[in-house]
Amino acid sequence: MSRRADRCLCPKPRGECPGASPCGHSPDVREETAMHDHRKLGRELGLFDTDPLIGAGLPYWLPDGATVRHTLEEYIRAAERRAGYRHVYSPVLGKRELYEISGHWAHYSDDMFPPMDLGGEQVVLRPSLCPHHAVIYRSRSRSYRELPLRMAELGGMYRSELSGVLGGLTRVRAIQLNDAHIFCTLEQVAEEARAALELIRRAYEALGITPARYRLSLPGPGGKYVAAPEKWRRSTALLTDVLDRSGLPYEAAEGEAAFYGPKIDVQVTDGAGRESTLSTVQVDFHQPERFELHYIGADGARHRPVMIHRSIIGSVERAVAHLVERHGGAFPAWLAPTQLVILPVSGAELPNAAALARRCTRLGLRAEIAGPDRGSLGARIREARLVPYQAVIGAEEAADESVALRLRDGRRLEPQPVSEVLTRISALVEAHSTDLWAGPAS
Repeated sequence: MSRRADRCLCPKPRGECPGASPCGHSPDVREETAMHDHRKLGRELGLFDTDPLIGAGLPYWLPDGATVRHTLEEYIRAAERRAGYRHVYSPVLGKRELYEISGHWAHYSDDMFPPMDLGGEQVVLRPSLCPHHAVIYRSRSRSYRELPLRMAELGGMYRSELSGVLGGLTRVRAIQLNDAHIFCTLEQVAEEARAALELIRRAYEALGITPARYRLSLPGPGGKYVAAPEKWRRSTALLTDVLDRSGLPYEAAEGEAAFYGPKIDVQVTDGAGRESTLSTVQVDFHQPERFELHYIGADGARHRPVMIHRSIIGSVERAVAHLVERHGGAFPAWLAPTQLVILPVSGAELPNAAALARRCTRLGLRAEIAGPDRGSLGARIREARLVPYQAVIGAEEAADESVALRLRDGRRLEPQPVSEVLTRISALVEAHSTDLWAGPAS
């Protein structure tokens, strides 16, 4: 059992831990557990790890971590599909020439891995997905009727980070980015950027994330920025207008822009108060010009689209790191590696527990059985305190096909029919709710 098993991990705010909670710990201990370091807790919970043979900044995902990651990715893909995005796959390699055209080679090569010689050409591990998406856009003629064209990919990219800045999941060399690029007319930019911010807001609500602040990231002195003053002025004005109309409080920050344009950054903080960027919305006039992108307008003439870069949760690695620290491993029920643990009081109830586990699997719920061979009922309850739902089955529950449900926040429900319990849990999971239970609980 983890060393943290004796600590209160109640997800309630300080002072609101229910009196029925089995932890019985003081507010000070609850406050301490809210300030987790994902590098330590992520390993203790069996989410990820590293190995010198694989290399620094290259973590691997263990089964529970892979479950969290897969569930998060599927949530994002579904949200994007509902918002009208089409998904693509593109290679993680590209010719050096691709990044020379995009501007990455001139402005970003210090953060890229060295080129590899291959058949008389040089290929590079991509530092970004946008050049590939620009090439996909121009692969055939486009009409104004197709715009906005929303292209999304959850794909790998690679950054040559220095060893001294690598850490856990927040700074890695192999990144899975929730990326998307919207190709649209100038008149469509504001609405598309606003809709991207709304996608971010809804995702944060489902994930239980609170933004620390919104930042308008602008160029600063001495940076390697594209020299195009008029494009910078137009893109900055567009993003400023989007932020003003949204009513979101924001701060301008010089020196934080991408090399090709300004961006809206959604900032989050960890338990130690350190700030990082999780989500972004960017307006780009540069790459459409560099790749000679165009669409045929209603007038039959060729027009240049605008490219909006947008990421709902940024990299999967950084998102999971923040979620571990934000929730202390007590993820929202829909995201939890194990959503329901089944606790038969004795061996006599094991057949009922197995039947319940099978029903959960058919419903798409992640359940496991913690039988009496794993210790006393109290010990098993303490071991499973991060699991959202604990279903206790004793002799009475087995006889009438019910369960006595315990919620992770300490609430205990009277025995209820299995079908009713699973229906309510399934509804909350399907809705990506952060609530553990809808309605009264004893």
